[in-house]
Amino acid sequence: NKDSARAVLQTVCCEASRNYEISFAGATRASGLLGVNSAKQLSKKNQHIMKIDFSKHDGLVPAIIQHAQTDQVLMLGYMNQEALDKTKSEGKVTFFSRSKNRLWTKGETSGNYLFLKEIAVDCDNDTLLIKVLPQGPTCHTGSTSCFKEETAKGFLYKLENTIEQRIADDDSKSYTNSLFKRGVNKVAQKVGEEAIELVIESKDNNLELFKNEAADLLYHFLILLKTKDVKLEDVEEVLEERSM
Repeated sequence: NKDSARAVLQTVCCEASRNYEISFAGATRASGLLGVNSAKQLSKKNQHIMKIDFSKHDGLVPAIIQHAQTDQVLMLGYMNQEALDKTKSEGKVTFFSRSKNRLWTKGETSGNYLFLKEIAVDCDNDTLLIKVLPQGPTCHTGSTSCFKEETAKGFLYKLENTIEQRIADDDSKSYTNSLFKRGVNKVAQKVGEEAIELVIESKDNNLELFKNEAADLLYHFLILLKTKDVKLEDVEEVLEERSM
């Protein structure tokens, strides 16, 4: 039955964890939303930005703001050369506000900054696509997007950030932090147990239980990635390379 199968599989998982020593190596990833590697990638990409034509719209070009991880379109703003230069130099998106008639850094009042990840230019060199990591909601109404599009897509990245914050805060009441501090072997064992639970539930017809076990596995998998100093985006890059 299900209980006996679970007991056998969990025993196998525990034995595998005890017999296979997993080493932890690597320093903690640099803090901050951009991170060292992302900042280096950004600087390389910015070196190849095409010359932008600011002459068509009185010195302004539209800037489409897109979430760098979920691809959700967040808002539309306008930039002049000065706003673009400040965005690139400070790493926070700055627009030229037509109503204020001045440069305006998104989040300067609310704290909901848009941290720059990548800039692309369209084929006519008169429109920008700016990929960002938002700190908080983008819209002044409190919505994620100014287009009122709320979606669960990309939530894994929010969860990854939450996990990192729990660990950084060293919250003694946090299950995430306490599991992480027990080391990679214990986390790996927990991932194995959750995988077993998911396999067992897949043999039944209760989709709610199956989805909950899948969620448990993904959550613990993210903690395991953290113990190895690997980001979810790093795994996506491997999958992307395999698909080519």
